[in-house]
Amino acid sequence: MQRSKLLPLIVACALFMENTDSTVIATSLPVIAQALGEDPIALKLALTSYFVSLAVFIPISGWMADRFGARTIFRAALGVFMLGSLACAVSNSLGAFVGARFLQGLGGAMMVPVGRLVILRSVNKSELVGALAYLTIPALVGPVIGPPLGGFITTYFDWRWIFLINIPIGIVGIVLSSIFFEDIREEDVAPLDIRGFLLSSLGFACLMLGLATGGRHLVPAAVSYACVAFGLAALVGYWFHARRVAHPVLDLSLLRIPTYSIAVLGGSLFRVATGAVPFLLPLMLQLGFGLSALQSGLITFVSAAGALLMKTAAKTILARFGFRRVLTVNAVLGAGFLALSGLFTPTTPHALMLTVLLIGGCFRSLQFTGINALSYSDVSNRAMSSATSLSSVIQQISLSLGVTVGAFALEATNALHGGGPIGAGDFPPAFLIVGLLGASSAVWMMRLAPDAGSEVSGHVPVSARKATAEAIADQKPLE
Repeated sequence: MQRSKLLPLIVACALFMENTDSTVIATSLPVIAQALGEDPIALKLALTSYFVSLAVFIPISGWMADRFGARTIFRAALGVFMLGSLACAVSNSLGAFVGARFLQGLGGAMMVPVGRLVILRSVNKSELVGALAYLTIPALVGPVIGPPLGGFITTYFDWRWIFLINIPIGIVGIVLSSIFFEDIREEDVAPLDIRGFLLSSLGFACLMLGLATGGRHLVPAAVSYACVAFGLAALVGYWFHARRVAHPVLDLSLLRIPTYSIAVLGGSLFRVATGAVPFLLPLMLQLGFGLSALQSGLITFVSAAGALLMKTAAKTILARFGFRRVLTVNAVLGAGFLALSGLFTPTTPHALMLTVLLIGGCFRSLQFTGINALSYSDVSNRAMSSATSLSSVIQQISLSLGVTVGAFALEATNALHGGGPIGAGDFPPAFLIVGLLGASSAVWMMRLAPDAGSEVSGHVPVSARKATAEAIADQKPLE
């Protein structure tokens, strides 16, 4: 097989393992909670710890590859991800499981970005588009396969196998990368912003730990408050630090670009809302409606299928209506379908559930496609790497916040209903809250200029078309 095809396939396997794993666990949360003897809501920590770990370590993945060699870091990342998977499989307490998920996130943070870097630096530019196309397949297919796979394994085998299946895949990846990857590294590597890395990583980790442990899980309330306070202080410290150094680990000056800041910050509100869905929906279907993990997975996967369908139409829609109109209107529509999921009841026909989730998945996919494209529309090539790092960090923190917000809303509703086991009636307000949060991102999108990102979308605003037509009409005919 040609090298230009083999390298992307090796990286794609790692990406598939990571994407599938993150969706598999969401379906299995109620069963895992029962096995560990924990309240299912407490398992929010298993999701948030993974996202926070990604946010912490993604910014230094490129520096690590340049400094120590891409092949070395890629193999090490696979090994760490496998070790984290094994630790998840043998965990017998919530604390151990959360720690194992954080270790998995460390491997995932290094694995895919470094693998993508290997492709960019090893494949001829004429073959680059085809090579990168292989990487989009796992990102699209993983979320479709993950929920049914997790439900099947959990229902008919043991939940621990959803982590053990990563071991043989990881071993194959290590062997193939050892044979076919070049150990690419840079000779002149800029010094790592160690102080900035410590401030940002401690800030994000402590802030999210404090928020995620709020309530009645894992640590006393005073510890949660202290973590939040320390995390906020560290992030404020990083903000002052980043303004004084030449190469900050996260370049906050990029937020001065209007399209980038609106897409990343405004888009994060929508991402927070959708981040709650993989947590809330399986819990509602299994704890509220009494479905098995497999039945739950066969329903929830359809959102990802809807995302696949929208990929083919997103470009045409953006070219026809432009970023501002699409992202504003679609934020409300996507959030509306998210809130609509909260109206499901145990007697709702599964066909109706599938229809709502499929259409909602289409709208959410369109929103993320638009946000991702708009984010880099006005970013220079020189700043692209920094922009990608900052955007990736905010994305992971948004997903973590989504789980936390969804859990808070569910706990609050349950408390208002008198406490006790989570029931079907506790979920509608939680879905409504996250739906309203997602719809609020439309306020940000309305601030976009009519021609925002037009070079990327190909959309020509009406005012520009009229101006062009008038200019042509005013021209004197040739004599």
